[in-house]
Amino acid sequence: MHAITVTNLQKTFQSKRKAAGLRGSLRSMVRPEYQTVEAVRGLTFQMEAGELLGFIGPNGAGKSTTIKILTGILFPSGGEASVLGLVPWKDRRKLAYSIGTVFGQRPQLWYHLPAIDTFSLFGKIYELDDREVERRIGFLAEAFEIGDLLETPVRKLSLGQRMRCEVAASLLHKPKLLLLDEPSIGLDVVAKQHIRDAIRAMSREEGVGVLLTSHDAGDLEALCKRVIIVNHGQIVYQDKVSNLKRNFLTRKLVEVRYAGEVSKDFIVEGMQTLKTGRYGVKLSFDTRQTPTDAVLPRLTEKGSVMDITISDPPLEEVIASIYETAEAQVGEKEMTP
Repeated sequence: MHAITVTNLQKTFQSKRKAAGLRGSLRSMVRPEYQTVEAVRGLTFQMEAGELLGFIGPNGAGKSTTIKILTGILFPSGGEASVLGLVPWKDRRKLAYSIGTVFGQRPQLWYHLPAIDTFSLFGKIYELDDREVERRIGFLAEAFEIGDLLETPVRKLSLGQRMRCEVAASLLHKPKLLLLDEPSIGLDVVAKQHIRDAIRAMSREEGVGVLLTSHDAGDLEALCKRVIIVNHGQIVYQDKVSNLKRNFLTRKLVEVRYAGEVSKDFIVEGMQTLKTGRYGVKLSFDTRQTPTDAVLPRLTEKGSVMDITISDPPLEEVIASIYETAEAQVGEKEMTP
């Protein structure tokens, strides 16, 4: 059985149109005008049990709306969806016992109480035995390295510490599926790595499936085997993450800091200079044209390198490239007689 099956899923919202100026605002109060916003437009996809699936796209693409439909928070305007054999908006209570959810900007832990209190409350909500809850908390505390954090009021935790507790709390009742909406937003590199390692371990040990939305390409590389990219409520790309990296993550960004001053007309063969400073420079290169192992020798020829960072471009830039490719393919099909 598929963990998630979605067929022609649709969701539209009615939003009030705001008129410009005082006169327009007064007219809108008397005779409000509404516009229809299509947040989700005909989504169709499947997710296997135990799979780690990335569900990504730019802001406003319909990711969070889709997850809210899959958890039963929202009713769809059309189409069908099945999560663990249940229809989310019809069987929300029953489904809640089998799924865990984390919305990065909507905490579920009680702000002024220690996290252990929320864990205990969740144990009651999910009708778990007290001994089982105690064992489970001990297991999660070790997996997420939060044993010394559970007795601290949530308001005193750092964002990274709080998010580790948030994800751990969503796994208290041993769900079969975990839906994560931007769990690493605002976290530093170390905090992100802690969460990625813990989620990967839980998936491996307990077979929990993960549907993840994130703007961080590192989350996808570390956790997901397959990725679905949406834009304007539609799927524009779906494939293995390895193929996504091979086909689209070909441009690398390089930031270099030199011991001496940098020339304003700084140029390196096979690389594009994006920005120059007094001691630093930012460049980019295409791995299909310039091998990564050739970059460092060329940069050291320009001076004594004090620091260097090679990274992927922002994920939204990659998504934009994929979307433009998809639009171009559609345009070619329409022009073909």
